[in-house]
Amino acid sequence: MMRFSTPLSKDLRMKHKRRSARPVKGDGVKIVRGGFKGIEGKVTRVDAEIGKVFVEGVTREKIVGGKVRPIPIDSSKVMITSLNLEDKLRKKKLEVE
Repeated sequence: MMRFSTPLSKDLRMKHKRRSARPVKGDGVKIVRGGFKGIEGKVTRVDAEIGKVFVEGVTREKIVGGKVRPIPIDSSKVMITSLNLEDKLRKKKLEVE
């Protein structure tokens, strides 16, 4: 499993006094680099083995068969705009540090 994190937006940096956090399902993110720059959505899946996140609404249609597939985005290319604090351990960790 790979260690990776995602930068926080400026207001979240001020609030939690951290520059980055590990993305989890349900976080609100904005894509800041690449072909999908500017798109905002929620994280639908995190692939820890390759360090990628899947964002709601970022898909590509396959030419053969016409199936719609989600596109993995590198975690460093997105910025967390809202945190999913349902996990008590994550909430505690963000408040302590």
